Order: sequence, then C-alpha cells, then structure tokens
Amino acid sequence: MAALGWLTPRRRSATARSVLAGEASAEAARKSTLHVSEREPEFPVHGDERAAAFFDLDNTVMQGAALFHFGRGLYKRKFFDTRELARFAWQQAWFRLAGVEDPEHMQEARDSALSIVQGHRVAELQSIGEEIYDEYMAERIWPGTRALAQAHLDAGQRVWLVTAAPVEIATVIARRLGLTGALGTVAESVDGVYTGKLVGEPLHGPAKAEAVRALALAEGLDLSRCAAYSDSHNDIPMLSLVGHPYAINPDSKLRKHARRMDWRLRDYRTGRKAAKVGIPAAAGVGAVAGGTAAAIALHRKRR
Repeated sequence: MAALGWLTPRRRSATARSVLAGEASAEAARKSTLHVSEREPEFPVHGDERAAAFFDLDNTVMQGAALFHFGRGLYKRKFFDTRELARFAWQQAWFRLAGVEDPEHMQEARDSALSIVQGHRVAELQSIGEEIYDEYMAERIWPGTRALAQAHLDAGQRVWLVTAAPVEIATVIARRLGLTGALGTVAESVDGVYTGKLVGEPLHGPAKAEAVRALALAEGLDLSRCAAYSDSHNDIPMLSLVGHPYAINPDSKLRKHARRMDWRLRDYRTGRKAAKVGIPAAAGVGAVAGGTAAAIALHRKRR
C-alpha cells in the first residue's frame, strides 16, 4: 500500500502536467493560426459584393496584343492588303520581343484599325470578332490568369477586362471567358456604322484608371477591396487604385515598382527565366514571322 500511495501522487502530477502541456499547445496553435491569418487573409473574399477584379488584356490575360490578332483575322477576310498585314505582324513580333507596349506602335495600330473598319457596320465587326476569337485568341489565353479570374467569379465577385482594344472585341473576349464585361476603347459610330474616329482617346494608361474609378462609382464598389492585374508599367495608375494590385507577367519597370511597393507578382510565361522579362520563346516569334512570309508569298503567287 505504501508503494501504491507513493505512485498515486506521481500519477496525479503527471496528469496535471499533461493538461498544462495540452492547454499550452492549444494556445500556441491558436496564436499561430491567428498569425498566419493576419499574414495571408482569405482572398478573394467570398460574398463581398463591394469587391471586384479588373484585368488588363494584352500579355496579362492573353499572349500578345488583341488588336494585332484582330488585324490578322480582318486580313483573312480581305479587309486590307499584304502591306498592312506585314505591318501588323511586325508590330506584333516587336511587342512579343520587347514585352512592353510602345506608344508609337500602338498609335499606328490604332490608326490602321480605324481606317480599316471605317464604313463597316458595328454588328458586322462584332460577328467577325466571335470568329477571330476562335481562330487566333482562344489558344493564347494564359491558364494561370484565367484561374485568377475564375477565383473571383467563384467568390461571387464581378470581373471586368480593361483594355485599349476596341470595346466590341474586348466584350467578345470577356463573354467567351465568362467574365462580367469589358472596358475598352470606343470607336465612334453613326447609325451603326463606324466613322473612323474615336470617342475621346484610347483606353490606355491613366484613362484605364479613370474608367475603373467611374465604373466603381456607378456599381457601388469599394476600390480598397478590389483587385487589379496587369503586365505593364503603363497600368500603374490603375493598379494603384485598388487594395489588391497584382503584377502579371510584368515588364521590367512594373516588376521593379511592384517589388518596391510589395505588390504580388505572378509570371505564367514558359521557356524562359522570370528575370528575363520580355524574351519570348523563339518558336513563337518564328511562327509569326513565318506565317507572315507565307501569307505574302501565297498572295503574290496568286497574282
């Protein structure tokens, strides 16, 4: 009995220490969970109706520039000649090589597009845009960026494209991706026919930020709870508007700015190191250049 009496207190003492250890472990786990939660809050927030996401299009959602792909589709439908095609292809190849938007090239592309569509009906271009999406754009959607957009949709949030591309083309792309809608450059039309002029200016740089601000006001959104995604330093004004800016496939200037501002970065490009921003796979450029040469050669042969 003496031995048993000696064992009993130790058994009780061990039990008390176990309880103490368990409580301490639970408290540590709780604090650790809170710490992780503070560092990585749930995003996008499910059911937050005052939050939305805004995605740049060119090189963010889609490889290359939508306007150039659209130009290829119009050439196929004989909207313009091989000289215009060569210019479109060169601008596209330069865009992919440099990985940044050149204002001069974008201006040339815009002027070419306006002259090409002048006199055509808006409904006609919308219908053609559906076909061109299937022919040239669908396979160029970045799966990673598409998944980001879907995460916002799954959370019950609205998602818009914001691009300098014509709003008709942007709307087609947004609809085919299941997004809410698109903000894009508006070309003037009278009685459903393009005049060859713009309403205001291209939706580029600061104009994108103004469009997002205006839409947020109209839709009752809280920009501090919204997200924006872009590859270009030209979109820093738009990215700076929101509480959750993301640099996607960023050019060198945006990458530096994003790191300085502690913005999140995502790079979905393959066949290159992330540090070598803007250098595409040789096969991609070769395909563009080769396709252009083949088209021109075929056209001359038919003459």
